Amino acid sequence: MFSKYSTDPVVAPLIQKISEHIVTPIVGVLFIASFVVFLWGVFGMIRGEGDSETRTTGQRNILWGTIGMAVMLSVFGIIRLIAATVGVEDPFL
Repeated sequence: MFSKYSTDPVVAPLIQKISEHIVTPIVGVLFIASFVVFLWGVFGMIRGEGDSETRTTGQRNILWGTIGMAVMLSVFGIIRLIAATVGVEDPFL
């Protein structure tokens, strides 16, 4: 069953434009930043194999980089859930 918003000529294009021009670029940049933090942690662990403090910092960076990437991927699911709830077309297709 479609909601009253699925027939509204303003809602579907608005969600599409917000997704295309705001959410996707921001999530892309933040995902890349999380990936860089993850790689920085991997290199930190390799570089500081004898130093326990450097390894702990590397492990922390790996953890936060992974959490950041998971959050950025879940944003796409949340946007799709909102689009399905209001009854508009999937904005990422």
